[in-house]
Amino acid sequence: MLIKRVLTAVVLAPCAIAAIFYLSLQNFAWLLLLLIGLGAWEWGPLMGITSKVKRALFALSNVALLGLLFDFMPIDQLWTAQGTIHPDAKLVLWLASIWWLLSAFLTFVYPKCSAFWSSHRSVRGIFGWLTLVPAGFALMIIRSVDYATDPYHGAQLMMFLFGLVWSADIGAYFVGKSIGKHKLMPNVSPGKTLEGFFGGVVSACLLVIAVGYVLGWNSTQFTQVLLVTMLITTISVLGDLNESMFKRQAGVKDSGNILPGHGGILDRIDSLTSTAPVFALCYIFIGW
Repeated sequence: MLIKRVLTAVVLAPCAIAAIFYLSLQNFAWLLLLLIGLGAWEWGPLMGITSKVKRALFALSNVALLGLLFDFMPIDQLWTAQGTIHPDAKLVLWLASIWWLLSAFLTFVYPKCSAFWSSHRSVRGIFGWLTLVPAGFALMIIRSVDYATDPYHGAQLMMFLFGLVWSADIGAYFVGKSIGKHKLMPNVSPGKTLEGFFGGVVSACLLVIAVGYVLGWNSTQFTQVLLVTMLITTISVLGDLNESMFKRQAGVKDSGNILPGHGGILDRIDSLTSTAPVFALCYIFIGW
């Protein structure tokens, strides 16, 4: 399993990096629509949908909602020349953040409070919209930062976010496997441990310290970014646990099998669905 996981990552990582840096904004938007559509297709079984037609319709609904956001707030106009964000885009990010607060509550108290949402497919569908659509929109917001003056600035921010999530995931995996003893949330994900969680946070912070040293950050920048790092890595665990909760309720092990050793697309972007909106808000209010 580990060999498959590593080999898949070796192939996927360069492809993701190339897409982030070299696709135009328009083509990047098309890629996001595709990824959100695939993630929504895999969300179907978490809603209890077995019909391929119904899964396809749910996937199309997510693509349509994200497309409507792109149409209402054109991707090249998300940021003004003065560097401020479109006010309605900020509302979407706040909506996503509120959803993740609710999601955190549902995850912490699981299986309590699950009777209502688990018995209503439409509610789980709304949860899917709130998870996937704002995440795709947030990634577009991050990628388009200062695009007119520096086409690669947003790409660097995205790579920073990806680096945080990836380093936290790797640190949590190896620390949890080697010394993990205390279960983090056994009702949701029996394999995750407190040691793994802290290992992930420390791993991401070490990455940030290394990057800050190379870039010559001052003490204020180190403090700000390390605080954001601890917030983002904690929220990344929430995204993972959130999907685990829905999979456990639906009796599903992996969201799909398209990625050997990793499961489905949703299994790979679950942390990004929670971190992207919060990361975008942090950049809007703090910047660095």
